[in-house]
Amino acid sequence: MKEVINAYRTQKINLDVYLKTFIRGLPKNYIDEALQIIEKHRYIQLIYGVNSEFKQTTPVISKKESDKSLIGSDKSHYFTKLQLDENDIYISNPYIHHKTGKASLSLVHFIDSTYYVFDINLIHLLEDLKLIEYNSFHDKTKRIVYFFGSTLLALVAVALIAYGGFVFLILMFSLSSSDFLHDVFRSIISITLGLAIYDLAKQIFEHEVIYQTFHQSEDKRYKVLGKFLISIIIALSIETLMVVFKIALEDTSKMLSAFYLLIGTTIMLVGLGYFYKTIQEATPKDDY
Repeated sequence: MKEVINAYRTQKINLDVYLKTFIRGLPKNYIDEALQIIEKHRYIQLIYGVNSEFKQTTPVISKKESDKSLIGSDKSHYFTKLQLDENDIYISNPYIHHKTGKASLSLVHFIDSTYYVFDINLIHLLEDLKLIEYNSFHDKTKRIVYFFGSTLLALVAVALIAYGGFVFLILMFSLSSSDFLHDVFRSIISITLGLAIYDLAKQIFEHEVIYQTFHQSEDKRYKVLGKFLISIIIALSIETLMVVFKIALEDTSKMLSAFYLLIGTTIMLVGLGYFYKTIQEATPKDDY
Protein backbone atom coordinates (compact mmCIF):
# COMPACT_ATOMS: atom_id res chain seq x y z
CA MET A 1 0.00 0.00 0.00
CA LYS A 2 2.79 2.44 0.89
CA GLU A 3 4.53 1.88 -2.45
CA VAL A 4 1.26 2.54 -4.31
CA ILE A 5 0.65 5.78 -2.41
CA ASN A 6 4.24 6.93 -2.96
CA ALA A 7 4.01 6.19 -6.70
CA TYR A 8 0.74 8.13 -6.86
CA ARG A 9 2.13 11.11 -4.95
CA THR A 10 5.22 11.23 -7.16
CA GLN A 11 3.11 11.33 -10.33
CA LYS A 12 0.02 13.05 -8.88
CA ILE A 13 0.03 16.02 -11.27
CA ASN A 14 0.45 13.84 -14.35
CA LEU A 15 -2.15 11.34 -13.11
CA ASP A 16 -4.68 14.07 -12.38
CA VAL A 17 -4.19 15.52 -15.87
CA TYR A 18 -4.56 12.05 -17.39
CA LEU A 19 -7.74 11.28 -15.45
CA LYS A 20 -9.34 14.61 -16.29
CA THR A 21 -8.51 14.17 -19.97
CA PHE A 22 -9.76 10.59 -19.80
CA ILE A 23 -13.10 11.48 -18.20
CA ARG A 24 -13.76 14.29 -20.69
CA GLY A 25 -13.14 11.87 -23.55
CA LEU A 26 -15.80 9.38 -22.43
CA PRO A 27 -19.34 9.37 -23.82
CA LYS A 28 -21.45 11.55 -21.53
CA ASN A 29 -24.19 8.95 -21.05
CA TYR A 30 -21.99 7.26 -18.44
CA ILE A 31 -24.61 4.92 -17.02
CA ASP A 32 -25.85 3.63 -20.39
CA GLU A 33 -22.27 3.01 -21.52
CA ALA A 34 -21.01 1.85 -18.13
CA LEU A 35 -20.33 -1.79 -19.03
CA GLN A 36 -18.43 -0.84 -22.19
CA ILE A 37 -16.39 1.71 -20.24
CA ILE A 38 -15.53 -0.79 -17.49
CA GLU A 39 -14.60 -3.53 -19.95
CA LYS A 40 -12.38 -1.18 -21.94
CA HIS A 41 -10.69 0.38 -18.90
CA ARG A 42 -9.95 -2.31 -16.33
CA TYR A 43 -8.93 0.15 -13.62
CA ILE A 44 -12.54 1.39 -13.30
CA GLN A 45 -14.21 -0.69 -10.59
CA LEU A 46 -17.63 0.95 -10.14
CA ILE A 47 -19.80 3.62 -11.72
CA TYR A 48 -22.92 5.19 -10.24
CA GLY A 49 -24.80 8.50 -10.16
CA VAL A 50 -25.84 10.79 -7.29
CA ASN A 51 -28.24 13.76 -7.63
CA SER A 52 -27.68 17.30 -6.34
CA GLU A 53 -29.28 16.31 -3.02
CA PHE A 54 -26.68 13.54 -2.65
CA LYS A 55 -29.18 10.73 -3.12
CA GLN A 56 -28.06 7.81 -5.28
CA THR A 57 -30.15 7.71 -8.42
CA THR A 58 -28.60 4.87 -10.43
CA PRO A 59 -27.49 1.29 -9.82
CA VAL A 60 -23.90 0.64 -8.79
CA ILE A 61 -22.52 -0.83 -12.00
CA SER A 62 -19.42 -3.04 -11.90
CA LYS A 63 -17.97 -5.63 -14.21
CA LYS A 64 -19.80 -8.47 -12.45
CA GLU A 65 -23.14 -6.93 -11.48
CA SER A 66 -25.54 -4.02 -11.46
CA ASP A 67 -26.63 -3.45 -7.86
CA LYS A 68 -29.90 -1.55 -7.49
CA SER A 69 -30.22 -2.04 -3.74
CA LEU A 70 -28.58 1.31 -2.90
CA ILE A 71 -30.78 3.49 -5.12
CA GLY A 72 -32.19 6.28 -2.95
CA SER A 73 -29.52 5.94 -0.26
CA ASP A 74 -27.91 9.02 1.24
CA LYS A 75 -24.36 9.66 0.00
CA SER A 76 -23.86 13.09 1.58
CA HIS A 77 -21.10 11.82 3.90
CA TYR A 78 -18.99 11.06 0.80
CA PHE A 79 -19.36 14.63 -0.49
CA THR A 80 -18.48 16.65 2.61
CA LYS A 81 -15.03 17.59 1.26
CA LEU A 82 -16.00 17.70 -2.40
CA GLN A 83 -14.38 20.60 -4.26
CA LEU A 84 -15.00 20.63 -7.99
CA ASP A 85 -12.47 22.27 -10.29
CA GLU A 86 -13.22 24.56 -13.22
CA ASN A 87 -14.19 21.49 -15.29
CA ASP A 88 -16.62 20.23 -12.59
CA ILE A 89 -14.27 17.32 -11.81
CA TYR A 90 -13.04 16.12 -8.43
CA ILE A 91 -10.34 13.50 -7.70
CA SER A 92 -10.13 12.10 -4.17
CA ASN A 93 -7.10 11.05 -2.18
CA PRO A 94 -6.18 7.33 -2.25
CA TYR A 95 -8.03 5.01 0.15
CA ILE A 96 -8.76 1.32 0.70
CA HIS A 97 -11.96 0.38 -1.13
CA HIS A 98 -14.58 -1.16 1.17
CA LYS A 99 -15.65 -3.80 -1.41
CA THR A 100 -12.42 -4.79 -3.15
CA GLY A 101 -9.93 -4.08 -0.37
CA LYS A 102 -7.61 -2.53 -3.00
CA ALA A 103 -5.91 0.85 -3.02
CA SER A 104 -8.38 3.09 -4.85
CA LEU A 105 -9.41 6.66 -5.55
CA SER A 106 -12.71 8.21 -6.63
CA LEU A 107 -13.26 10.52 -9.58
CA VAL A 108 -16.43 12.63 -9.62
CA HIS A 109 -17.79 14.45 -12.67
CA PHE A 110 -20.73 16.81 -12.21
CA ILE A 111 -23.00 16.97 -15.28
CA ASP A 112 -26.60 18.20 -15.50
CA SER A 113 -27.25 18.22 -11.74
CA THR A 114 -25.83 14.71 -11.35
CA TYR A 115 -22.57 13.64 -9.73
CA TYR A 116 -21.16 10.65 -11.62
CA VAL A 117 -18.78 8.68 -9.40
CA PHE A 118 -16.02 6.45 -10.78
CA ASP A 119 -14.18 4.22 -8.31
CA ILE A 120 -10.72 3.54 -9.75
CA ASN A 121 -8.34 0.71 -8.85
CA LEU A 122 -5.10 2.60 -8.25
CA ILE A 123 -2.88 -0.44 -8.75
CA HIS A 124 -4.33 -1.17 -12.20
CA LEU A 125 -4.16 2.50 -13.14
CA LEU A 126 -0.49 2.80 -12.22
CA GLU A 127 0.28 -0.50 -13.92
CA ASP A 128 -1.48 0.46 -17.17
CA LEU A 129 0.46 3.74 -17.21
CA LYS A 130 3.72 1.78 -16.66
CA LEU A 131 4.41 3.54 -13.36
CA ILE A 132 4.71 0.28 -11.41
CA GLU A 133 5.34 -3.34 -12.35
CA TYR A 134 2.77 -5.72 -10.93
CA ASN A 135 1.56 -9.11 -12.13
CA SER A 136 -1.32 -10.62 -10.18
CA PHE A 137 -0.74 -14.21 -11.40
CA HIS A 138 2.95 -14.06 -10.54
CA ASP A 139 2.12 -12.50 -7.17
CA LYS A 140 -0.40 -15.24 -6.29
CA THR A 141 2.00 -18.00 -7.41
CA LYS A 142 4.80 -16.52 -5.33
CA ARG A 143 2.54 -16.24 -2.29
CA ILE A 144 1.52 -19.91 -2.61
CA VAL A 145 5.14 -21.06 -2.90
CA TYR A 146 6.20 -18.94 0.08
CA PHE A 147 3.20 -20.18 2.06
CA PHE A 148 4.08 -23.86 1.61
CA GLY A 149 7.79 -23.21 2.05
CA SER A 150 7.36 -21.25 5.29
CA THR A 151 4.86 -23.84 6.56
CA LEU A 152 7.34 -26.66 5.97
CA LEU A 153 10.10 -24.65 7.65
CA ALA A 154 7.82 -24.07 10.64
CA LEU A 155 7.09 -27.82 10.87
CA VAL A 156 10.83 -28.58 10.77
CA ALA A 157 11.37 -25.99 13.50
CA VAL A 158 8.65 -27.52 15.69
CA ALA A 159 10.19 -30.97 15.15
CA LEU A 160 13.63 -29.72 16.24
CA ILE A 161 12.19 -28.01 19.33
CA ALA A 162 10.20 -31.15 20.18
CA TYR A 163 13.31 -33.29 19.72
CA GLY A 164 15.31 -31.00 22.01
CA GLY A 165 12.60 -31.21 24.64
CA PHE A 166 12.42 -35.00 24.22
CA VAL A 167 16.19 -35.37 24.72
CA PHE A 168 16.03 -33.17 27.81
CA LEU A 169 13.15 -35.16 29.34
CA ILE A 170 14.88 -38.47 28.68
CA LEU A 171 18.01 -37.03 30.28
CA MET A 172 16.09 -35.94 33.38
CA PHE A 173 14.67 -39.43 33.87
CA SER A 174 17.99 -41.17 33.31
CA LEU A 175 20.55 -39.21 35.27
CA SER A 176 22.95 -42.12 35.06
CA SER A 177 23.62 -41.30 31.42
CA SER A 178 27.28 -41.73 30.49
CA ASP A 179 27.41 -38.44 28.59
CA PHE A 180 25.22 -36.04 30.52
CA LEU A 181 26.99 -32.87 29.31
CA HIS A 182 26.80 -33.92 25.64
CA ASP A 183 23.08 -34.63 25.86
CA VAL A 184 22.38 -31.29 27.58
CA PHE A 185 24.18 -29.38 24.84
CA ARG A 186 22.49 -31.47 22.15
CA SER A 187 19.11 -30.48 23.58
CA ILE A 188 20.09 -26.80 23.72
CA ILE A 189 21.42 -26.80 20.16
CA SER A 190 18.33 -28.53 18.81
CA ILE A 191 15.99 -26.05 20.50
CA THR A 192 18.10 -23.06 19.43
CA LEU A 193 18.19 -24.18 15.80
CA GLY A 194 14.44 -24.84 15.93
CA LEU A 195 13.79 -21.32 17.18
CA ALA A 196 16.10 -19.86 14.51
CA ILE A 197 14.33 -21.74 11.71
CA TYR A 198 10.90 -20.88 13.12
CA ASP A 199 11.85 -17.19 13.25
CA LEU A 200 12.97 -17.40 9.61
CA ALA A 201 9.69 -19.09 8.64
CA LYS A 202 7.72 -16.41 10.51
CA GLN A 203 9.60 -13.61 8.76
CA ILE A 204 9.00 -15.17 5.34
CA PHE A 205 5.29 -15.71 6.09
CA GLU A 206 4.76 -12.18 7.38
CA HIS A 207 6.66 -10.37 4.62
CA GLU A 208 5.85 -12.52 1.59
CA VAL A 209 2.41 -14.01 2.35
CA ILE A 210 0.48 -11.73 4.71
CA TYR A 211 2.05 -8.39 3.85
CA GLN A 212 3.31 -8.21 0.28
CA THR A 213 4.84 -5.11 -1.27
CA PHE A 214 5.63 -4.44 -4.91
CA HIS A 215 9.31 -4.30 -4.13
CA GLN A 216 10.86 -5.87 -1.08
CA SER A 217 13.08 -3.28 0.58
CA GLU A 218 16.69 -4.34 0.99
CA ASP A 219 16.59 -3.25 4.63
CA LYS A 220 13.85 -5.77 5.44
CA ARG A 221 15.68 -8.58 3.64
CA TYR A 222 18.85 -7.83 5.55
CA LYS A 223 16.97 -7.84 8.86
CA VAL A 224 15.53 -11.30 8.14
CA LEU A 225 18.96 -12.62 7.14
CA GLY A 226 20.61 -10.96 10.13
CA LYS A 227 18.19 -12.46 12.66
CA PHE A 228 18.69 -15.91 11.17
CA LEU A 229 22.48 -15.57 11.22
CA ILE A 230 22.38 -14.44 14.86
CA SER A 231 20.49 -17.59 15.84
CA ILE A 232 22.91 -19.78 13.86
CA ILE A 233 25.93 -18.12 15.48
CA ILE A 234 24.39 -18.64 18.92
CA ALA A 235 23.87 -22.33 18.16
CA LEU A 236 27.42 -22.61 16.80
CA SER A 237 28.80 -20.86 19.89
CA ILE A 238 27.02 -23.37 22.12
CA GLU A 239 28.45 -26.21 20.04
CA THR A 240 31.92 -24.66 20.36
CA LEU A 241 31.59 -24.48 24.15
CA MET A 242 30.49 -28.10 24.22
CA VAL A 243 33.53 -29.18 22.21
CA VAL A 244 35.88 -27.13 24.40
CA PHE A 245 34.43 -28.65 27.59
CA LYS A 246 34.57 -32.19 26.21
CA ILE A 247 38.19 -31.80 25.12
CA ALA A 248 39.14 -30.19 28.43
CA LEU A 249 37.61 -33.12 30.32
CA GLU A 250 38.70 -35.97 28.06
CA ASP A 251 41.68 -35.22 25.79
CA THR A 252 43.56 -31.94 26.18
CA SER A 253 45.83 -32.82 23.26
CA LYS A 254 43.01 -31.76 20.91
CA MET A 255 42.65 -28.33 22.50
CA LEU A 256 44.21 -26.70 19.42
CA SER A 257 41.28 -27.93 17.30
CA ALA A 258 38.86 -26.42 19.81
CA PHE A 259 40.82 -23.17 19.62
CA TYR A 260 40.48 -23.09 15.82
CA LEU A 261 36.74 -23.68 16.15
CA LEU A 262 36.50 -20.84 18.65
CA ILE A 263 38.43 -18.54 16.30
CA GLY A 264 36.08 -19.47 13.43
CA THR A 265 33.00 -18.66 15.51
CA THR A 266 34.53 -15.35 16.57
CA ILE A 267 35.27 -14.44 12.94
CA MET A 268 31.63 -15.14 12.05
CA LEU A 269 30.51 -12.88 14.91
CA VAL A 270 32.84 -10.08 13.79
CA GLY A 271 31.64 -10.54 10.21
CA LEU A 272 28.02 -10.23 11.31
CA GLY A 273 28.87 -7.02 13.19
CA TYR A 274 30.55 -5.59 10.07
CA PHE A 275 27.52 -6.68 8.02
CA TYR A 276 25.16 -4.71 10.28
CA LYS A 277 27.49 -1.69 10.29
CA THR A 278 27.63 -1.66 6.48
CA ILE A 279 23.85 -1.93 6.16
CA GLN A 280 23.24 0.93 8.61
CA GLU A 281 25.65 3.17 6.71
CA ALA A 282 24.05 2.30 3.36
CA THR A 283 20.45 2.84 4.56
CA PRO A 284 19.15 6.43 4.12
CA LYS A 285 18.32 8.03 7.44
CA ASP A 286 14.91 9.24 6.19
CA ASP A 287 13.89 5.79 4.95
CA TYR A 288 10.55 4.64 6.38
